Amino acid sequence: MKHRLSFGFYNVLANNIVEVTADEGIEISLEMVEESIEFIDQYIEGNFAMLINRINNYTYSYEAQLSLASHENLKGVAFVCYSAQSEETTKKLQRNRSFDQWNYPMFSGLELGWQQAHQWLENELLAVQVS
Repeated sequence: MKHRLSFGFYNVLANNIVEVTADEGIEISLEMVEESIEFIDQYIEGNFAMLINRINNYTYSYEAQLSLASHENLKGVAFVCYSAQSEETTKKLQRNRSFDQWNYPMFSGLELGWQQAHQWLENELLAVQVS
């Protein structure tokens, strides 16, 4: 089930995994993060994971970086990157959020990364159910 938000697409996959594809060239703002939270609250019940499909290049405002991935039911995030620029933006985000001790891996979209990321997220959600 694919939904258009003001800044990109949210595709609800099986097992409460949400694929996020932001538009090319935008800066994700705090308001966009809040829009994302509203979407999650409306369409997802219980624990979920996010697959960030970075097929497009975009950045995050400082405020957005601080509030990303703060939903209490979010149990995993995986990034799929397709370019060096996308990888660097993701690494910067991970560094800026290092205080959270994120375990949110990055996969190469050029090397079956989408499938690897999806499998990793499924395993994360299964681990939460077992514990």
